[in-house]
Amino acid sequence: MLPRVLVTGANGFLGRHLVAELLRRGHPVRALVRPGQQPAVSPLPTLHTLPIEICEMDLAQTPGPAALADAAAGCGAIIHAAALAQVNPARNPAVWATNLCGTEQVLRLAQAAGTARLVYVGTANVFGFGSRQQPGTERRPYAGRRYGLDYMDSKRAATDLVLQAVAREQLPAVLVHPTFMLGPGDAKPTSGALLLELHAGRLPGYPRGGKNYVHVRDVAVATVNALTQGRVGESYILGNENLSYREAFGLMAGVLGVAAPRWPVPRPLATLYGSLCGWQAALTGRPAQVNPAMVAVANDGHYFTPQKARAELALPQTSIQQAIAEAFDWFTTHGYVQ
Repeated sequence: MLPRVLVTGANGFLGRHLVAELLRRGHPVRALVRPGQQPAVSPLPTLHTLPIEICEMDLAQTPGPAALADAAAGCGAIIHAAALAQVNPARNPAVWATNLCGTEQVLRLAQAAGTARLVYVGTANVFGFGSRQQPGTERRPYAGRRYGLDYMDSKRAATDLVLQAVAREQLPAVLVHPTFMLGPGDAKPTSGALLLELHAGRLPGYPRGGKNYVHVRDVAVATVNALTQGRVGESYILGNENLSYREAFGLMAGVLGVAAPRWPVPRPLATLYGSLCGWQAALTGRPAQVNPAMVAVANDGHYFTPQKARAELALPQTSIQQAIAEAFDWFTTHGYVQ
């Protein structure tokens, strides 16, 4: 019989795809979610409707040893996908509590339970990005500290924590690091909000940078593969296509049947707008539309290569055009598109 897998963050965009992939392969699943994360009305079937166990726990609140032991009881493997991917405001203690303190708790849980394999889900942004010609790899040192984003900094710190546990306690962990995920089921929405903004005509221009995109289902497949594939202590970037924002917005507009943004936003103008938004947030005490850190990220090219994950984790490479189409079809079917 296949081992039971504990999935943290099971109610998130990626987490739901992980649960679906594990069930498809015949794994028993225990889903760990924060209390109150199952809304009474949702465009997705709640996890309680699936043939899985539900464990409610807030890892950021430092659960006691007994609670951690109960959560891991009978689980042969753990996929730690819980994270707070908030970038606005740029500084937020809750991000550190979830991403670093939560990971500390999962490491304690895995070590106490003698877990056979822990798969930690990070982000490609914990590595140095590169150009289209020389994209970033798992060996490039972290370059995100320049932005002042707690999300990136906390995920880098959590990654280091997992690597230290591998080195010091021989924790059998594999680390996977997705790029920008698109696909169906983005209920909040998170990354898919870009499609909704584009469809509504609220993106008149595009920044000068770019990023790597990947289908969320491909990420789920490779992450579950990491339960039995990949090398302990190794990191794997889960990505696919490197696209400038001009190329990405053009591709999205074509799929959505709307006009693509026409105007490149010069770096100085984008930076000025980010600064103005930062001052607005400081005066009002509420996050503005963007912040200076978000603008700085958009002005850079965050390009990566998934070559290592393709070779060692059998990472699929579904076209980003298909990911966009499936995402927008899902939004349309579930009433997000006005």
